[in-house]
Amino acid sequence: MNIHPFAAVRPNEKDAASVASVPYDVVDTAEAKALAAGNPKSFLHVSRPEIDMPDGTDCSSPAAYAQAKRALDALIADGTLVPDAEPKYYAYRQTMGAHAQTGIVACFDTQDYRAGVLKQHEKTRKDKEDDRTRHIETLAAHTGPAFLTYRDDRAIDEIVRAACRTTPLCDFVAPDGIGHTVWEIATGASCLGDELQELFARIPVAYIADGHHRSAAAARYAESHGFAGESRWFMAVIFPASQLKILAYNRLVADLNGLSDEAFLAQVASRFTVGAKGARGCRMYFRGRWTDLGWTVPAGADVVSSLDVSYLQDNLLAPVLGIADPRTDPRISFMGGIRGDAALAAKVDAGEAAVAFAMEPVTVEEMMAIADAGAIMPPKSTWFEPKLRSGLFIHRVK
Repeated sequence: MNIHPFAAVRPNEKDAASVASVPYDVVDTAEAKALAAGNPKSFLHVSRPEIDMPDGTDCSSPAAYAQAKRALDALIADGTLVPDAEPKYYAYRQTMGAHAQTGIVACFDTQDYRAGVLKQHEKTRKDKEDDRTRHIETLAAHTGPAFLTYRDDRAIDEIVRAACRTTPLCDFVAPDGIGHTVWEIATGASCLGDELQELFARIPVAYIADGHHRSAAAARYAESHGFAGESRWFMAVIFPASQLKILAYNRLVADLNGLSDEAFLAQVASRFTVGAKGARGCRMYFRGRWTDLGWTVPAGADVVSSLDVSYLQDNLLAPVLGIADPRTDPRISFMGGIRGDAALAAKVDAGEAAVAFAMEPVTVEEMMAIADAGAIMPPKSTWFEPKLRSGLFIHRVK
């Protein structure tokens, strides 16, 4: 695969912690406004510009994109964000409790994306692609990295370890307790960055773990600009697969599809082993208590239908609760496993859902196997933690 160094626009060292923000798509407007309150340097002013506009502003309106550009330009003008003088790669480590993962920040080739070298496991929605494409076009920049992974390579690991022995460009702990550290990987004569490029040229494929819409939008933007210059490339952080942590993506269903409590429980009992998960299963929260549900995957089942989220969808959510399409049905909602089981139970206890299902996490190997098979995972199957912070790296396309 092709990788490409870039001269990132980055926060100066003293402002890095103030700038770095959660990704735009994990918070709503109210949450973004609360997180950015009292912090004019927060990158949420760029990624969620409606927080600085009148209530009810359409976040996909031309005015919102123009506001995002004003916010970005202001952070550059006052020296909060500073362009690097030379193209380079970066090492980016995230630490969450005992877990640490260190990736390489680089630009990746949209033509590799088009050719399937960068493999997908999710479908994208046109409205979300449109939003990210307009954001790139208006700001002339990629402002949030995609999240990629590849099968481990020892030689690449050695380069990353060497980079991490140098003085970091920034090192801070965010309010959520997650640590973020960045080092440069210089390019040029006898520099590690040039060797890195050669090593990645031998890696046959990578996988989009998170950021399918960012990647698709980058490819659309590149194609509309003839794949010329920096428009051809998009920013991502790529991690060795062995370092990634996938959490569950849990389900909440608003009602029982007209069934009484007793009829619903009878359907559950007829389709699952109640009270024991066994090798495959999930946990159900209903009537104020948790219950284990177990099942056996039929012999010969393919890799997608073998997933726990698929089995639950095919055997309960669709035939019993009437959730035919979890992508579009408003009766189902999803909650990342980082929130914990108590948050699921609270939704049901408050009457905001009738029943909740706590799933087991998908493995990285399962995700890669599905992508290798050219298949698509059910929606909301993977929740990666920790999330990449926005604002630490900006790739200007013009």
